[in-house]
Amino acid sequence: MSSQEPSKVSGQFHSVKGTAVETIGDVTGMSSWSQSGKEEHAKGEGEYNAAQAQGYVEGVSDRVTGYKDSVVGAVTGDKSQQTAGNVKNEKGQTQQEINKPT
Repeated sequence: MSSQEPSKVSGQFHSVKGTAVETIGDVTGMSSWSQSGKEEHAKGEGEYNAAQAQGYVEGVSDRVTGYKDSVVGAVTGDKSQQTAGNVKNEKGQTQQEINKPT
């Protein structure tokens, strides 16, 4: 993993690449490749899971903010704020569903 934010795409790439390197090491009897592949696979899985958790938390945040905006808009009679809040809430719900831990 790099110092950048975790990425599901990067994590999946490193997971698959690590598995391939590990398999090559196992087939050829090169234990250093096997070990290197295991480590890269584990790092890739970790990055993927971190990105998934981050996306889920962002979804929770959007849902809470959207709900608050929707309620405030409804109470104050501001239909545009209410609508924007509903949209943000739904966006957050979708983001949570996409990033739901398996």
